[in-house]
Amino acid sequence: MTTAAAPRAQAAPPPAPVTSPMTIALVLVLGSIMTTLDTTIVNVALHRLAQDFDASLSSIQWVATGYSLALGAVIPGTAWAIGRFGARRLYLLAIALFAVGSVLAGFAWNLPSLIAFRIVQGFSGGMVMPIGMTILIRAAGPDRLGRLMSTLGLAILVGPLAGPVLGGYLVDEVSWRWMFFVNVPVSAAVVVLAARLFPRDGEPERRPLDVLGLLLLSPGLAALIYGVTAGGERGDFGSAGVLAPMLGGAALVAAFVARALTARHPLIDLGLFRDRAFAAAAGTLALFATGYAGTMILQPLYFQVARGESATMAGLLGVPFALASGTAMQVTGRFVDRIGPGRIVVGGVLTAATGFTLFTLQLSADGPYWGLLGAMLLIGAGGGSTMMPAMTAATRRLAAGQAAAGSTTVSMVTTTVSAIGMAVMSVVLAARLPGGSHAVRDLTPAERAARGPELADAFQGTYVWAIVLVALALAPALLLARRTARAKEAS
Repeated sequence: MTTAAAPRAQAAPPPAPVTSPMTIALVLVLGSIMTTLDTTIVNVALHRLAQDFDASLSSIQWVATGYSLALGAVIPGTAWAIGRFGARRLYLLAIALFAVGSVLAGFAWNLPSLIAFRIVQGFSGGMVMPIGMTILIRAAGPDRLGRLMSTLGLAILVGPLAGPVLGGYLVDEVSWRWMFFVNVPVSAAVVVLAARLFPRDGEPERRPLDVLGLLLLSPGLAALIYGVTAGGERGDFGSAGVLAPMLGGAALVAAFVARALTARHPLIDLGLFRDRAFAAAAGTLALFATGYAGTMILQPLYFQVARGESATMAGLLGVPFALASGTAMQVTGRFVDRIGPGRIVVGGVLTAATGFTLFTLQLSADGPYWGLLGAMLLIGAGGGSTMMPAMTAATRRLAAGQAAAGSTTVSMVTTTVSAIGMAVMSVVLAARLPGGSHAVRDLTPAERAARGPELADAFQGTYVWAIVLVALALAPALLLARRTARAKEAS
């Protein structure tokens, strides 16, 4: 009996298959595309939603604003949740909850229900990118992170590019409800693939939740984002409805910083900023994204307001810009692991600044489109060579236990400053437009043609702010490492 039982006792289970990091990255791209898509797909449907629900545009705007606020508010607690529940488990939960929110939004029966279900989408969608970055950082290791992060960046490209086109088609040809229903099969595929391919979670951390920090930072970020968004929509930062949430949000964030510097287990580890690479990359992202994201609303408006193009044509004119960004992201991702992020990010900032300058100099009522599109190619290439390589620089040297905190902090910075950049650019443009933004909307084609030079001058003056912000990003970018550890060893 002993002899017969021995082979069974010594037989070991087959080792679990190891999924390649690139496969993991592609699954993460599929999941992230949904959340980035839902930030843009609804914008083209706001007019139709206002008609169907018999609501004002200011009320219907909460369909987009509620999603953005929830997206920003949930990010601060994501790092703790990853440690407590595991990145894989939390990712599956976030995708499943996003699908539930999408179904509910598709069946919304009035405006309050639609806004509520969009907030559910935002809370779950806000966790997807930082969790995905954490999973990728742990799976890739520092020597392969650049290429894999550039792959993950495809989601940032596809969402803004495909969102308006897909949303317009579904609204015009099918139903606005299908803007949300399309998420369901994608969510199901992501859950199945992630459950089979993602590495298993280790033992959960027992670190206590910084409840006070969460109560300070999440409402603070939500109030700050709401304030700057409202200021951008109204074209005025001086009203009480804008100043109150902005100042209140800033005060809460400042109180959180004071709390995090003294707490034993802070919600966000501000000690990460003591690392030169992380601090320099975060500073680069903050300045660059403020100017870069701020122009995302200026570019299509210029073609519509100053040049009289349709919304469809304005969207199509932005396709080369998006393709240049995506192409540069993939190319630089293959070099950042070899030559270091410093050289690439500095080159990206300089390329973007050059593109912004050339675009601004050509902004007129009759500037040649070939020249404008050429400048837009440089802007896109510069953005693709800056954003993801800077994120790689911020996270590549982090220890495994710091991956969640680092990815959460980077996501929080980019989300917040992008909202601030778009709001500031909206206010600056509204102040420079003759008669304000409301007067411009009522212009006939003949009046628009007659006032074309004035309108173009307003956009030109606003773009100068983008040039300044992008150029300022060069200072922290110069502090990034010029060579990788592999390159140093080879030399």
